[in-house]
Amino acid sequence: MIRALFAAVVTVSATLTVTGSAAATGALPVVSPTPQQISRTSADVPLPSSVVLATDATTDPAAADLLTASLHDHGVTTGRHGLVIRLGGAGRDVPEQAEGYALSVSRSGITIAGRDGAGQYYGVQTLRQLFVRQGHGWAVRGASVRDWPNMALRGAIEGFYGPPWTTADRLRQIAFLGEVKANTYIYSAKDDTYLRARWRDPYPADELGTLGQLVRSAAAHHVEFTYALSPGVSICFSSPADVAAVEAKFQSVYDLGVRSFSLPFDDISYTKWNCEADRTAFGAPGQAAAGKAQVSLLNTITERFAKTHEGVRPLQTVPTEYSDLKDSPYKTELREHLDPSVVVQWTGTDVVPPSVTTGEAAQVSTVYGRKVFLWDNYPVNDYGQSAGRLLLAPYAQREAGLSKYLNGIVSNPMNQEAASEVAEFGAADFAWNDAGYSPARSWPKALARLAGGDARATAALTVFADLEHLAPTFGPTPWQPQAPVLAAKAASFWQRWNAGDHRALYDLRAYAVRIRDAAGVIRAGRVQSAFVTDAGPWLDATALWGDAMVTRLDALAAAARGEHARASRLTEAADTLVTRATAVKTGNTNRWGIHQALVGDGVLDTLLVQLRERS
Repeated sequence: MIRALFAAVVTVSATLTVTGSAAATGALPVVSPTPQQISRTSADVPLPSSVVLATDATTDPAAADLLTASLHDHGVTTGRHGLVIRLGGAGRDVPEQAEGYALSVSRSGITIAGRDGAGQYYGVQTLRQLFVRQGHGWAVRGASVRDWPNMALRGAIEGFYGPPWTTADRLRQIAFLGEVKANTYIYSAKDDTYLRARWRDPYPADELGTLGQLVRSAAAHHVEFTYALSPGVSICFSSPADVAAVEAKFQSVYDLGVRSFSLPFDDISYTKWNCEADRTAFGAPGQAAAGKAQVSLLNTITERFAKTHEGVRPLQTVPTEYSDLKDSPYKTELREHLDPSVVVQWTGTDVVPPSVTTGEAAQVSTVYGRKVFLWDNYPVNDYGQSAGRLLLAPYAQREAGLSKYLNGIVSNPMNQEAASEVAEFGAADFAWNDAGYSPARSWPKALARLAGGDARATAALTVFADLEHLAPTFGPTPWQPQAPVLAAKAASFWQRWNAGDHRALYDLRAYAVRIRDAAGVIRAGRVQSAFVTDAGPWLDATALWGDAMVTRLDALAAAARGEHARASRLTEAADTLVTRATAVKTGNTNRWGIHQALVGDGVLDTLLVQLRERS
């Protein structure tokens, strides 16, 4: 039966194919992550008030719960009569890849079949995006989908410095990851002293209970909770007691349900030992000796813990040399002696790389002797160049084809969890289907999701995100520009104005009004409340900057009409607004502390100076 349901699928990777007379029934919505294969194969299917949910012994409980909740959200109950929705295990037409699924919607029923439980869950996540309004009710777009991920590991690593996420933040992040078909949350919270400074100490009961809550939530959303212990700051690699302490800490969270573990060695020195015994065991401190010591621990934990505990995934690590391509004595030790099952993370060619190419990934895979796992330091904002910023540009400058050399991507988010979801949405989209990824398609979908589908709020978020578009690196040159839309409008304005086209002023003023009003629209709409809280200072500043821009343009218009007294009054009013805007500060939410909330800096402020000079 399942094979017949998918017979109409036209196999075109990452494209939409319309077949038969159903083309007239409307385009399919943008589905994220971009499916490998999606086709319009029938007319839309009206949703009755009651449906039959057909399950079997292979049905994934989390997928069934998600499906039931989604139906209820659309006014549909489950009963014994009505449209049949089948949810279950793999059939012949389900992709062979892990986490793959097949979805078919037609008037004869809806079928979701997954290669595994995660595949079923992801099939439901796709179905949720096919609901469409029909009269006073709902319908489902008639479509067939065959889909699977290109990368095995997809998600986020909570690896930033500074004020931590709350438990509510972490629970929201985990739910978000499940929604976007990401399967990995690496818990490497720098505020958790039991991960780093006090790594040997057991967790107090209350903190262990909180970790257990996160682990259970992750399981419910088909997200692997990876526990990252960082002993490198004080471990004696040759000490049996310290090796046992690592095993004991891992055992304590294994008992909570954790099945994925990491031993990172980032941000430590390999020019000194923490104990003299390591000098005897591994030689004088240095690159090769550090490599030997780390390999010894990683291999021991792999053999004594990962391979002896049921269900444990391959051990992960972050090497001390995590951000370059060059071979070294350190990398040679890892390449030649590290257990081949251990997953090695890499941040690209810099801590914050301006791009990641297939050539770079191929080279580093050769250097480490295995596919690498990209720790992508975007949109993290815990370093000096990001002070005062939200980073809301799309996920970009990562080259299609990286799935050949990477076994996954995790995005390192901002201290502001909800605001991080804009870039993380794109990272998950890319990791699922790098060949089909388009920032121009994914970014608007991320903003619309944040706005709860509210078109007016989505438009306001788009204006606001343009003003928070700058993506810095550790160097002086950002890898994504600030306010590209506003910059283009300003350039067009001056070209037209200088040519004597004064209508240009009214066009630019209309956009200035959108900037001025964006914060109010965002706060009044259906935008996620956590995002509104995260972005609060930047929204306050945006309203003032937008008001100043409107007032500056009005001053220029008055000056052009010869109304010099009015132009002077408006100029003074705009000056006051600029002063107030620059005085808006962030909360103490980042490692860089309280800072001016930067909005369109280098573009908006420059434009206002230019307007003042001309009015």
